[in-house]
Amino acid sequence: MIICTNKMEYPLRAQCHRGQNPCQKQVVNDERERVSLLFMKALVSRSSVDAVSQQMATHPQYLESFLRTQHYILHMDGPLPLPHRHYIAIMAAAQHHCNYLVHLHSAQFLRVGGDLLWLQDLQAAPARLRLLDQINKALAHQPWLTSCAHIQALLKSREQCWSLAELVQAVVILAHCHSLCSFVFGSDPESNSASLSKSPNGTPPNYCPFDAANGNTNVPQSLTPPRELVTQRRSLDPSNDMTCLKERIQRSQEEFEKRDERLMQTQTLQQTDLEEEEEVLCFTDSSCFITDPDFCYQEFARRDEDHFQVFRVQDYSWEDHGFSLINRLYSDIGHLLDDRFRSVVTLPSLHSPDLRRAIWNYTHCVLGIRYDDYDYGEVNHLLERNYKLYIKAVACFPDVTKASVCPLSWTSIKASERIHVNLLIMEARLQAELLYSLRAITQFMIL
Repeated sequence: MIICTNKMEYPLRAQCHRGQNPCQKQVVNDERERVSLLFMKALVSRSSVDAVSQQMATHPQYLESFLRTQHYILHMDGPLPLPHRHYIAIMAAAQHHCNYLVHLHSAQFLRVGGDLLWLQDLQAAPARLRLLDQINKALAHQPWLTSCAHIQALLKSREQCWSLAELVQAVVILAHCHSLCSFVFGSDPESNSASLSKSPNGTPPNYCPFDAANGNTNVPQSLTPPRELVTQRRSLDPSNDMTCLKERIQRSQEEFEKRDERLMQTQTLQQTDLEEEEEVLCFTDSSCFITDPDFCYQEFARRDEDHFQVFRVQDYSWEDHGFSLINRLYSDIGHLLDDRFRSVVTLPSLHSPDLRRAIWNYTHCVLGIRYDDYDYGEVNHLLERNYKLYIKAVACFPDVTKASVCPLSWTSIKASERIHVNLLIMEARLQAELLYSLRAITQFMIL
């Protein structure tokens, strides 16, 4: 893996090279084939494609990287049990009242064997999960507050203590879901309304939206057709052996009637299960997972406290510090995250490299992170006031209850360009939260 010293140098070189590529048409065709393949896998495995993936699909190169990371942290081998991962995702999404993600992960939580009682409120969850509440709300609203004390409280809590590997995976899930709330809100401020409260995009509540690109075609039991139905469908296949067909024809009418009756009973039970689960999720209120509703984003630049110093990338960067640490504590996740960061800034786009860098650096700026080698006068030059207000709203308080603070009009901007802006904000926020948490872990380790 090549690690560059400047976050934007690599993307800029790659973009220039792409513009001179004589096979650009072939690149476009390849990307269309890639997104078609992703959608095909999703349709085969779940018979639907979720709303978030549909938005990201305008940039298939990025979508593939996103899906791979999502699948890895939520479904692949790791120190945390699967129900705990989805519950942590619920806690993260609830901080921004993102009903879409809360309901999505509530369904996934039940699908992988989670305890229904935990969905009543945060107090119903195990004590070790509740311990994440402090670092969860800090990363979500004021990431600069994340400190060594948060790490120490989790790793030295006696019977409920976390291992370092578990904590790193939990932090990645928290940061991932916080930033995804930003994308959901930025893509459609109304997307957290009641229209999505039952299940995303009309899909069944046990639908897993983000693992389609990873070959995960395990259909949930409730979506698996009964064996009798499969047998009947196969009997219509002309390629079947004639002998088998004759044997089926000779079956008695009484046997068919009994089979049809069993099939109807099975389908009725399955439909009842789905309706009951949807009803449970419909009444899952995101606020029940929030312990401090008054804790919210504050202007970092206007804080008077001297002990909240600006996070300088020259002192602790993703390339020089964060990547190696996280990859050592949580195998391979560093490579997957790094691929996401590189992918989003190298996407073919009408946005100039300078504008992309301004969006990225301004997102970091409102979260307390600064680059000493960047002229922030470029931000004022490239981003008009409404643009900056939009970036701050999406990055810092992506909450449907604050939709009025999202003033940017997209009428003159192509959908793919709008989505690219939201992806840049999302990934910049993700990296910012990771930098704060990994720096705190580093400080704890050297004590």
